[in-house]
Amino acid sequence: MDMKTVREQAREQLKGFCRVCPVCDGRVCAGEVPGMGGVGTGSAFKANLEALAKVQLNMRTIHNVKEPDMTWTLWGKTLSMPILVAPITGSSYNMGGKMTEEEFIAEMVAGAVEAGTLCMTGDGADPRMFDSGLKAGAENKGHSIAIIKPRAQEVVASHLRAAEEVGVLAAGMDIDGAGLVTMAMKGQPVGPKTLAEMHEVIAATKLPFIVKGVMTADEAEAAIQAGASAIVVSNHGGRVLDFTPGAAEVLPAIVDRVKGKAIVFVDGGVRSGSDVLKLLALGADAVLVGRPVLIAAFGGGREGVALYLNQLKGELLQAMLLTGTADVKNVPASILYSGHRG
Repeated sequence: MDMKTVREQAREQLKGFCRVCPVCDGRVCAGEVPGMGGVGTGSAFKANLEALAKVQLNMRTIHNVKEPDMTWTLWGKTLSMPILVAPITGSSYNMGGKMTEEEFIAEMVAGAVEAGTLCMTGDGADPRMFDSGLKAGAENKGHSIAIIKPRAQEVVASHLRAAEEVGVLAAGMDIDGAGLVTMAMKGQPVGPKTLAEMHEVIAATKLPFIVKGVMTADEAEAAIQAGASAIVVSNHGGRVLDFTPGAAEVLPAIVDRVKGKAIVFVDGGVRSGSDVLKLLALGADAVLVGRPVLIAAFGGGREGVALYLNQLKGELLQAMLLTGTADVKNVPASILYSGHRG
């Protein structure tokens, strides 16, 4: 199996929901939510790629970096790369339903494990979405992270207990799902959280807690003040609020405020190993990848997912060799062309 075959098969499996464009940039699918597009004009989806495209790398080849270290450790788990799979749900109404929710997330988690990394699993209006993630997590103990929507406090606490029981590595909340009206329409209300409510949620679990959907330095600080072990700088793939900046654009200011106080993940627009390296140089500890992994899952199951993640890893290795970067755990801002440094 190769990526060309995976993409061809995915185009057939996702017909009517995702065109599997040569470059997944949100232009063709703008406003297609449900679907895989960005909300409204699609500008927030496009902004993620545009922000990354503006960042350029200095090429250096006279140095002593011959075998870069690509391993990264998260809460005691050593990963083959600082690249994780983002939480994605909605196989039936976002992706056409050629795979059930349970099949989809099982392949995503298994493919990530095969590539030596982790998959975050999501939550949604149908309880089967969160439950499918937990089932995949139970089958791959310690290799998944359960992400919960900003539901009512008692519901979040119940979900956290269920996540603990199956043995996930960590849990968290994609707080940027606060405005998802589709969930409210289906009797699953979500909404913003006060700082006190975040304190209460995070205190309800012994698991490391991730707050996903942070786009400002003050909210990053608030999440950590509430007890978060990690944040994800993310605009939810441009799927919740039109006209937000790209994640790479806001990342440096957030890193300046909270670096060293919590793990900083970033999510949005990653399409190559070079993109990964750019985000690490801007101060992220690791990155999440979403839509391209979804395409790989529909086009080749777990094998397709592992193939795609290993492709990213190979591209990251090449970019490290060509910038003189020795270790993913210490990527200097000096590899960025002047004017793009965080």
